[in-house]
Amino acid sequence: MLPTITWENDAVVMIDQRKLPSKEVYVRCRTAAEVARAITTMVIRGAPAIGVAAAMGIALGIRASRAAGTRQLAVEFQKLCDRMAATRPTAVNLFWAIDRMKRVFAEQVGTGAPVDDIRQALEREAHRIHDEDVASCRAMGAFGASLVPDDARILTHCNAGALATAGYGTALGVVRAAAEAGKRVAVLADETRPFLQGARLTAWELVRDGIDTTVITDNMSGAMMRAGQVDLVVVGADRIAANGDVANKIGTYAVAVLAREHGLPFYVAAPLSTIDLATPDGDHIPIEERKARELTHVAGQRLTPEGAQVRNPAFDVTPHRYVTAIVTERGICRPPYTESLGAIVKGGWGR
Repeated sequence: MLPTITWENDAVVMIDQRKLPSKEVYVRCRTAAEVARAITTMVIRGAPAIGVAAAMGIALGIRASRAAGTRQLAVEFQKLCDRMAATRPTAVNLFWAIDRMKRVFAEQVGTGAPVDDIRQALEREAHRIHDEDVASCRAMGAFGASLVPDDARILTHCNAGALATAGYGTALGVVRAAAEAGKRVAVLADETRPFLQGARLTAWELVRDGIDTTVITDNMSGAMMRAGQVDLVVVGADRIAANGDVANKIGTYAVAVLAREHGLPFYVAAPLSTIDLATPDGDHIPIEERKARELTHVAGQRLTPEGAQVRNPAFDVTPHRYVTAIVTERGICRPPYTESLGAIVKGGWGR
């Protein structure tokens, strides 16, 4: 399985997704600041992977702390949490992972644990978050595979594969599980501008797995659907609101509208950590606006004229009415999502 992010000795090691597919380079982050910078600059990306990285970054920072007592350690811990929380605002998995680390820290302090025990507890929790993510991806893949017919032609947008998680993937986990079950599948990967996660990352992963993959430009999706060359759409998510509205990579909304127009199912695969019941709907999801240079330049070459204004929102919101079902590690949620999402988060099962 592709090692997206690992803990090796006193460093967090992650594959540099900016270099793929031309170079397979690994970055060793030896400080919490380096982990935070890796998240911000998209060395690592994808909501679940960002959560894992943040947890490991916090554990790494506390491990390096020279605090003699819990009071000083608490100050440093809060600064680390704040630094990680400031990296990327849309992916709720980031804040979910930070909250888990905060709970462990509070429990340890509450029991009067010494500083060394607190350090070890935080490191164990970061490893648990990593391992649980891999397990959840495999579980949701198994559920999602039941939605994929044999000989399916699957359209996906952005990269929701092993690279976006601790391993295996969400949307691509569904694809992988279907293939492992013996189903013949072929994938159309939207290139996903401006960062080209589909063309660079999704295609790279699937080709490595031997899965039939065709890269298309973002504006080809509708034509492919109209020509009868798409059977279903599967995407990941960075945040799912309580009503089922889904924030995902910019361009997902357009794909969902096209899928509805052509009578195609539109599935979202995401772990429970992506479901944010505290956010009522998509209008309340913060949308990250990234630097203009990602849009204006490719490989250092300027594409747009000086003086032209640029917008670069990293995500958009797909209203729940366009979402056929949401696949999680506990089962498949269907409308009405205000009921099914609440039930599955609380330990029930989707419909």
